[in-house]
Amino acid sequence: MALTDTEAGTAPERGRYRTAWRRLAAHRGILIGGILIGIIVLLAVFAPLITSADPYAQDLINTMLPPSFDHPFGTDDNGRDIFARVIYGARISLLEVMLSVGLATVVGVPLGIVSGMTGRYVDHAIMWVMDVLFAFPGVVLAILIVSVLGTSLVNMMIAIAIFSVPVYARLSRNLTLGLKQMEYVEAATSLGISRSRIMTHYILRNAIGPIIVQSTLTAGTVILSAASLSFLGLGAQPPLPEWGAMMSDGRNYLGLNIYMSLFPGLAIMVTVLGFNILGDGLRDMLDPRR
Repeated sequence: MALTDTEAGTAPERGRYRTAWRRLAAHRGILIGGILIGIIVLLAVFAPLITSADPYAQDLINTMLPPSFDHPFGTDDNGRDIFARVIYGARISLLEVMLSVGLATVVGVPLGIVSGMTGRYVDHAIMWVMDVLFAFPGVVLAILIVSVLGTSLVNMMIAIAIFSVPVYARLSRNLTLGLKQMEYVEAATSLGISRSRIMTHYILRNAIGPIIVQSTLTAGTVILSAASLSFLGLGAQPPLPEWGAMMSDGRNYLGLNIYMSLFPGLAIMVTVLGFNILGDGLRDMLDPRR
């Protein structure tokens, strides 16, 4: 029986999707990391369906309770449900990742590509600024920026994005230096194609794989940095259910109720582990030598 034009057109597309899924399933890192991050995303999206408890509601009569059926993770010093706060805290952590990594990518990648394509004075100027930012440890630079801008969740994400910019700038610059020597880039240059079009259609499109891998690996660093700053009181402020801030609240009660710090810490560990495993798997899959 002959296939219709529509069926004939969709058959190769289905084959490409099957091939892509087989490639993803063949890399355990991508599968395991994707499952872990997928669980965190689902918990964040469907938090109201998973728990009916209000993460901000206080019950001063039932404070410091151990895990139970009504409170799976127990309650904190204000009687708030720790399970609900951990679930809703996933939303804040994912927001930190999206905004910080997104801002660092939007700023760092164009700077790196421009630096690699232009060379000479522009390259030296951009890389000099990146070297200055690299001279400070990331968290120390973030503390300095937050101290200037003020303590808030938004300022903390801006600070994390700023110290992440040099990573993307150097990566994209190195990729650009290699890609602009390729034959198709030299051919485009000889045909008179504008430099901006070469940077977007020939350089960026072929550098997107390593940039995605770096973004995935940076996500774990963002969560750890955000938790560290919130733990020090320089990030999310009470009563936001941010994991680092929750661990900071629980450190004064470790002898009475370890669960206040334990469960947010486990959430941070699982999320960072998921991003790192996913990033390693993507790097292996996108490596042309494999």
